[in-house]
Amino acid sequence: MTLTTTPARPATGPAPRRRWWRRPWVAPLAVVAIAFVAFSLPPYLSLDPAASRVPAPESFPPHFAVLSLHVVFGSVAMVTCCLQVWPWFRRRHPKAHRLLGRVYVFGGCLPGGALGLVVGLATPFGPVARASHVVLALLWIGCTYAGWRMARQRRYADHRRWMVRSFALTMSIVTNRLWGAVFTVALWPQLGTTFHGDEALLGSTVAALSSWLGWVLPLLLAEWWLERGDAARRRRRVPAP
Repeated sequence: MTLTTTPARPATGPAPRRRWWRRPWVAPLAVVAIAFVAFSLPPYLSLDPAASRVPAPESFPPHFAVLSLHVVFGSVAMVTCCLQVWPWFRRRHPKAHRLLGRVYVFGGCLPGGALGLVVGLATPFGPVARASHVVLALLWIGCTYAGWRMARQRRYADHRRWMVRSFALTMSIVTNRLWGAVFTVALWPQLGTTFHGDEALLGSTVAALSSWLGWVLPLLLAEWWLERGDAARRRRRVPAP
């Protein structure tokens, strides 16, 4: 009698780890973050309200001081998050990752979000932009705090998910400015018709459109990326027929 056996499927070990130089998005991300901070931060370190790129509302005298602190804390968040999302850095330097994580949360996102909420409520760009700034600030604080709590509870998979969302909201200021430039170029020919020559109305419209798209699209992209990764892991767990 001949016994037939099913050949054993070769064992699959963990996927090989990529070298740090095989993450092509890390260097461009750092360059963008540093360039953006280098462009945005100096006017608010000058302590000169006339240097502000956001007009100060007359009803809120401390606007420049609050905005300056928001920009400083936001800059800390942008620079530190570039290292925090780098897989090679997280694996090779876990202690530095935890330390920078605290800086990112308590020296960047949470104070930056709280101050951003105040600045958003006082924005001179109208109610639509005001609503966007308030929602963004609350989401930024909420996602960052949830990620920190997950790490404290050692729920690292959930920590990673919340921090990916926090990262998307942190970097959304860059896409906000890009959309602002796009809409300014696209709508400027309509200044004399749609906007009746009112540059303030055009500015409020551009601010409203760019402020919403600036963070909604990156957050949706982050959710798609997370779900795509979860789907891939579920497929790997399903045994072959």
